[in-house]
Amino acid sequence: MTIGSGATRAAKLRSDFGHPVIDADGHIIETAPVFLPFFEDYVKDIAGGDMAKRFREKGGMDFDEMVLRPWSALSWDDRRSTWATRPSWWSLPAANTLDRATSHLPKLMHQRLDDFGIDFAVLYGSRTLTTTAIKDDEVRQVACRALNAFNAEVYAPYSDRLTPAAHIPMHTPAEAIAELDHAIGELGLKAIMINGLVHRPIGEAEGPHDPRLPSWGAGSGERLDCLGEDSAYDYDPFWQRCRELRVVPASHTPGMGWGSRRSVSNYMTNHLGSFGASMEAQCRSLFMGGVTRRFPDLAFGLLEGGVSWACQLYADIVSHWEKRNRETIHHLDPSRIDTDLALRLFDEYADERFHAGVPGLADAFTKLEPEPPFTNEWEASGIEKKEDVHDRFVPNFFFGCEADDPGVAWAFNTKANPMGARLRAMFSSDMGHWDVPEMTGILEEAYELVEKELLTEDDFQDFVYTNPVAFYTRLNPDFFTGTRVEADVAKLLAGA
Repeated sequence: MTIGSGATRAAKLRSDFGHPVIDADGHIIETAPVFLPFFEDYVKDIAGGDMAKRFREKGGMDFDEMVLRPWSALSWDDRRSTWATRPSWWSLPAANTLDRATSHLPKLMHQRLDDFGIDFAVLYGSRTLTTTAIKDDEVRQVACRALNAFNAEVYAPYSDRLTPAAHIPMHTPAEAIAELDHAIGELGLKAIMINGLVHRPIGEAEGPHDPRLPSWGAGSGERLDCLGEDSAYDYDPFWQRCRELRVVPASHTPGMGWGSRRSVSNYMTNHLGSFGASMEAQCRSLFMGGVTRRFPDLAFGLLEGGVSWACQLYADIVSHWEKRNRETIHHLDPSRIDTDLALRLFDEYADERFHAGVPGLADAFTKLEPEPPFTNEWEASGIEKKEDVHDRFVPNFFFGCEADDPGVAWAFNTKANPMGARLRAMFSSDMGHWDVPEMTGILEEAYELVEKELLTEDDFQDFVYTNPVAFYTRLNPDFFTGTRVEADVAKLLAGA
């Protein structure tokens, strides 16, 4: 079969749809021997010759040097004494050389998209996903800037069908805004990837980093800052700058290395559900912190974790609000207890163990809990009625779902989701990663949801087209101008 001929079942499916297919989350496999010379020259111009050396010493773009080899060099005793999280291994596709090369080569990916049945793809990093989480402040900022400049240059000739997402480090609002201005305002990129979780030390200062451990994950003396509720900084200036530059933030933050995903021996144990856990933490923080209340026109992309967790979170928020809003919470006020009645019941239904004469029994009912500092924990989110949960969750969050994820059906199940909600699931190929054995089979696998009658054709259109378009054009109706799908998107937006 000739590359780019469109002689695949995926291409046939695409021709039958009558609408484009937008990949909300494809992947680049970074090619270190190509990037590093560019990086060194770029860094010398903006930060001096020492920075490239520091980047190389930290592993640079070499995943093995940065993550895998430090773990491998430890003895089992050291792994347990430091509780070094087992990282990924054999993390890149190998069985299909054509697919592997496709993720490295922009021109080849551009030529093969018809074979995949994909009209347009937004591309995110693979081995550089943690660039935004590098703990060295200077190296992190320069690495992101150099990577963005490189991707802007090499993908520019293919912008009609491919666009790379800029890496935006979020350790402080100031550095985030600086890189946002550079990536969008100067380089002309139009999609961004933020690190939705920042690992911060608990206490006044961060101690020295253990050189035996990789520079990602959280130690026992760290907490997760999810950029919303209880954040170390006010990120509203950054969200406002996103609005001004007409770009929506997408998070692609790994969930390994903290919480229950810190196995020292098993990568699968650490990887299962990891992106869902990190996306849930960020989504919950943004919602409860009132970010979607203050920025109702801003959308947030939460990628690679699926949508099942979001359906559960949405239902849980509704249920929790109903039980513990500022009015119903008073049903739990301990002062409402009728102590005399409680003691009489203990007397009436007494047995050998339970009776009114048990020492201290009366105190168990009369010694009330201390008055909480506030009783309305929904104040920041601004939730006054159940419908507010729907209106500040459903329109603002978009969820990247891979082709083999049956949980997508839950997002469209209006009978199961409170208030008949349809959550914004987006087709995400994840091509370039180890969990995609055959790139030409991605769209076929996604369409199985229709063949199994878990989605309707209209649901599927929303999944692979309408929702990705709604996300990327939320602030920028011109996002797809100059692309293969420009006319289709213009018609869709006009109809909307």
